[in-house]
Amino acid sequence: MRIVFHGRNAATFMAGFAELIGGEHEVLGVPDLPASATDIAAFETADVLVGIALNASHPHPRSARLYQAPAAGVDAIDRSRLPAGTPLCCCFGHENAIAEYVMTALLLRHVPIPDADRDLRRGKWTYWAGIPESARSELGDSTLGLLGFGHIGRAVAARAKAFGMRVVVANRTPIPTGPIVDAYFSLADLLAFMGVADSIVCSLPALPSTQGIVGAAALAAMRPSGVIVNVGRGPVIDERALYEALKERRIAGAVIDTWYVYPTAADPSPTPAHLPFHELDNCVLTPHMSGWTRGTVRRRQETMAENIRRLTLGLPLLNVV
Repeated sequence: MRIVFHGRNAATFMAGFAELIGGEHEVLGVPDLPASATDIAAFETADVLVGIALNASHPHPRSARLYQAPAAGVDAIDRSRLPAGTPLCCCFGHENAIAEYVMTALLLRHVPIPDADRDLRRGKWTYWAGIPESARSELGDSTLGLLGFGHIGRAVAARAKAFGMRVVVANRTPIPTGPIVDAYFSLADLLAFMGVADSIVCSLPALPSTQGIVGAAALAAMRPSGVIVNVGRGPVIDERALYEALKERRIAGAVIDTWYVYPTAADPSPTPAHLPFHELDNCVLTPHMSGWTRGTVRRRQETMAENIRRLTLGLPLLNVV
């Protein structure tokens, strides 16, 4: 079976993959836009394509029996370009990494270790125990709101509960309350949900129904001390509404990892939005890094290898979209 890793992102999963699936398969790599005759032929004759984007600029994958995304999101893959009946599968395995990112981002708002270190190096004992005004808040005393309760939401909830947080969830489908969920809201009750939490973590995927779901009204419903963290997809939160809420300090802050503008071949180093979030001092910006760990790569390689094994044996595939 010919397996072709397509593009720079997919190429990061190639190391060691041939050994993982066994020697009876051919593993090749082609660039984001195959141009040479050799690369075009590899793309067109691949049994399995591994990549995160497929559109009219690419050769026709006429032999594809599986398009495997090494990621959870498949919104950049045009399924109409695939041969009829060719399945599209995604990968998860990033939820542990993203949960660590979220908890780190939230903890740093309560435990000011970088500030304390900076001050003490200057001889300033700003956070010394015994100074009344230096007493800090505790993460465990706060309420966490999870907008979306898939792989990421569940992983964050488990860790939040370990810190003693109250966890509330807003989700498209009902979520039973129990050991890690204290209350559930439907998306129709989004405004009420936004108002009961100290911090909101958005992990919703990019769908027509989620585009801009967190708009001006939802942000206005947040507590003035509230913080919103986006590890889902950027456009799920309306860009201008978020920028204005932050600039006017109607909410306390944001931690943004998923964006509105991404690097392209024409512009490899853009600012990540159409509006100047980078000028705001109440907004933490990271470059879509929350799920990117060696553990994520390994787990996704294992999922892709298992799907190739299943395809070879005619068994049901994992994570069919």
